[in-house]
Amino acid sequence: MTVLTHPDTRPRINSVASDDLNEAERERIRAKSALFAPPEARLEDGRRDLVGMSREELAALMTEIGEKPFRAKQIWHWIYHQGATDFSKMSTIAKPLQAKLAEHFIVGRPTTTTEQTSVDSTRKFLFRFRDGQEAETVYIPDRKEDRGAVCISSQVGCTLSCTFCHTGTQKLVRNLGPAEIVGQFMAARDSYKEWPSPSADMPRFLSTIVLMGMGEPLYNYDNVAKAMRIIMDGEGIALSRRRITLSTSGVVPMMDRCGEELGINLAISLHAVTNELRDQIVPLNRKYPIEELMAACRRYPAASNSRRITFEYIMLRGVNDSEADARELVRLIKDMPAKVNLIPFNPWPGSDFKPSTREQLAKFAKIVMDAGFASPIRTPRGQDILAACGQLKTESERQRKTA
Repeated sequence: MTVLTHPDTRPRINSVASDDLNEAERERIRAKSALFAPPEARLEDGRRDLVGMSREELAALMTEIGEKPFRAKQIWHWIYHQGATDFSKMSTIAKPLQAKLAEHFIVGRPTTTTEQTSVDSTRKFLFRFRDGQEAETVYIPDRKEDRGAVCISSQVGCTLSCTFCHTGTQKLVRNLGPAEIVGQFMAARDSYKEWPSPSADMPRFLSTIVLMGMGEPLYNYDNVAKAMRIIMDGEGIALSRRRITLSTSGVVPMMDRCGEELGINLAISLHAVTNELRDQIVPLNRKYPIEELMAACRRYPAASNSRRITFEYIMLRGVNDSEADARELVRLIKDMPAKVNLIPFNPWPGSDFKPSTREQLAKFAKIVMDAGFASPIRTPRGQDILAACGQLKTESERQRKTA
């Protein structure tokens, strides 16, 4: 790939002016997000899906059907703690109410189109939603302990067009709703039979969530935030905010809101240390350049020495992997509670990039580590099952067209 270099002559917005513009920019982002709104979580027969509803919405629905609001707490327990999908199995609820609930509601899951388990135990799901759209979820087990991360999608497709990313070749179709986001984790739990929710002092096989699947979660913030609040609720799935990481390419105005409202861990898809290069391979940088991104990271309220910001850096041969790049990366994150994940590029058909050599990966990592930052080189997982983000969905679409 040819990488252009040129002086960066864009006007920079000072921090005060940026703060003044942030609220207006957040509203613009939310308005654009509304154009890609998910369909209502309702079946053709009129029944509504209870998954993805807040406690308050659930209580209001009980009132609508003539029941006391406290019933919402019982149902919440069965849905999110026990993992029940059949009202008749909710044994603390009287049979007449079970029948009434079944008449008006469902407890849904996305349909599993494909489920594959790699030789390294990575498991990948392709889920289909009610309108026929599909998104991917991956479970990545820890190599040493009985735990692992569930990588969840937030959109069908993506709007960012990062040049190294396979999902970036798939246009944004729509946002996922809260039921579809929570449903991915719940369906993965179904697969591993990890119900009821383990208590705080018990080990969890599905122990963490990373919002690193298809899509830019901060361009679907309201739905993502609602889903994460449900997952963090202590009387249900009860995952701690310390166990959830949101990965963004740098939607700066929404980073502040995420930190203030959710306080979950933050990961930044950085991938370049100059605006000139990042403009090309992460086009969002043209709107929110590196200086503004780093400033937002430094103000992220959940960041601390015990909860470091993760910088994801995909290693592209001859593009962003020089020793000079490593030293500039160290300068950018200086005095920040941070770690760096170095990610070997996973080639895909049509891409012009090549992975960095092992020797160059090691040189880069040493510079970052010598500066005091952890910089593990991520081991590729699930290559035999197309576990790179976006590959399984593309393969599914290709097979349907061929058929």
